[in-house]
Amino acid sequence: MKIGFRTIKTAVGVSISVLLAQMLQLEYYSSAGILTLLCIQKSRKQSVHAVVSRMFACLAGLAASTVLFQLMGYHPYAFLVYLLLFIPLCVRLRIQEGIASSSVIVMHVYMHRAADFAFFANELFVIAIGLGVALLVNWYMPSIDKELYRCKEEVDRLISAILHEIALYLKEGITLWDGKELLLLGDVLQQAKRLVLLDMENNGFRKSNSYEQNFERKRKQYEILERMLPAISLINAKIDQGIRIGDFVEQLSLHLQNRDCKDEFSEVLRGIREYHKKLPLPESRSEFENRANLYAVANELERFVDTM
Repeated sequence: MKIGFRTIKTAVGVSISVLLAQMLQLEYYSSAGILTLLCIQKSRKQSVHAVVSRMFACLAGLAASTVLFQLMGYHPYAFLVYLLLFIPLCVRLRIQEGIASSSVIVMHVYMHRAADFAFFANELFVIAIGLGVALLVNWYMPSIDKELYRCKEEVDRLISAILHEIALYLKEGITLWDGKELLLLGDVLQQAKRLVLLDMENNGFRKSNSYEQNFERKRKQYEILERMLPAISLINAKIDQGIRIGDFVEQLSLHLQNRDCKDEFSEVLRGIREYHKKLPLPESRSEFENRANLYAVANELERFVDTM
């Protein structure tokens, strides 16, 4: 059984909240732990948002329930009126995340059955400890740079593998490739997108993220490969133009991570295009279609090189 870091933070945070509230001899001290439990989030940004929304919801619930119970009496049916009014109010104020947290405080109001200064002070301390500890504990977030780097390496490996298979098909005219790398590439890019978003939420002071820029380029390359493959699949003959483009794609797969080669690749591709222009016109429909598809592939390769 694997225990995640968020689970550890939740356990530690709840324990600290209950300990502090109990040391201060607060009534309903265990509720501080419940509030902490409800506020542990995946990122600092989400944590701050959760604490703020729950704080306003708890304060609003404390005030509204006190007034309502004083007017209607401390009866179960008063909850019906309270929730019918309070839930739409929270939704309108966009603090609906705090409905569950505020309900903990409202239950205290119902059980206490009186409105006095000592009770309100007690509840404010419970709220402050529960939400404050959650914010402090959740402020520490482990670095996910290693995970981002692994995603980057995996994305580069998959793109290189796809380019290699494309080159092999263009040069040999046959392939046993099942396309699984393309599917895996889409999944890894989705995972990388989630990790980048999490990293940015944990480090809101960063104006930019190098991984975000890198994965955005890789996403564009993925889209180009998706557009390129249908044209490649229609090439049904081994021809000289295809072999030249295949050699180019093979070199591209070997030097994918070397951005300094971008100008060199652009020049090589330009030379291949010039060579194609000097060739005599196709003599058959099949040759015409193959050359048209190679032309489309060359167009996509230009876009691919631009993303490097």
